[in-house]
Amino acid sequence: MNGADLAYLANVLRRRTGIVLAEKKTSMIETRLAPVIRRFGFRDAGSLLKELHYGHEALVQAVIEAMTTNDSAFFRDRRTFEEFRDIVLPNLMEERAETKQLRIWCAACAAGQEPYSIAMLLDDVGLIEQGWQITLIATDINTEMVARAQEGVYSQIEVQRGLPIRRLASHFTKEDERWRISDKLRRMVNFRTFNLLDSFGWLPDCDVVFCRNVLMYFEPKTRFSVLDRISEILAPDGALLVGPAESLVGYELGYVPAEHAPGLFYRTRPVPFRRRIAG
Repeated sequence: MNGADLAYLANVLRRRTGIVLAEKKTSMIETRLAPVIRRFGFRDAGSLLKELHYGHEALVQAVIEAMTTNDSAFFRDRRTFEEFRDIVLPNLMEERAETKQLRIWCAACAAGQEPYSIAMLLDDVGLIEQGWQITLIATDINTEMVARAQEGVYSQIEVQRGLPIRRLASHFTKEDERWRISDKLRRMVNFRTFNLLDSFGWLPDCDVVFCRNVLMYFEPKTRFSVLDRISEILAPDGALLVGPAESLVGYELGYVPAEHAPGLFYRTRPVPFRRRIAG
């Protein structure tokens, strides 16, 4: 792989996904592209990247999906889910008691562990049994990950990552060496392939948005744009949850951090305050 081909790959990723490719990651790039190399019959990563210049959409999409980070786990960053369960959800149940409607968007959901974790917490409260209408939307840019999430089948290693035994027994059925999530939880989640750089116009107004461990991969201008558009579809008293390594410091977007709850933000203004960010 030469410098020009790597620069072109970085440019494609930035334009199409907003992801900034870290420098000196040649070994990582080769590892991630290995399945694409085999699938399309290339000799090596260098020959694949040369072909990428021709813009064949199937190849470009395969490369983009291979280069996106899809690592996830059930109840990843447990404190975030505790904040949702103990702070966000009780407040919304009180505020929405009359309409009994709750709309949640889980962005960059990978193979579905995060939205299914949310669904488990909602099931704990028994909202559906109480007549609540739950809209739980989960999206990811990777079509393969979305298909896996829709299927709801996980390996032994995957269910062991963050999933308590009692929840495994309550919500999953063992099939040979894999575990299938219950139909009840699967019906609670609407999965869709979606690029965060595309229009948010199809999304409903949301009470809660989970956008975790993805903003860190964007350049500042793209991160600002995504946060801005989230603010526009978030209810006036809605909540935004981001990853523990992500911060909204420096982005006057109408969000205010919740006290003693890292990663939890509330919307404070009906229209986001926009300002220019260099780069």
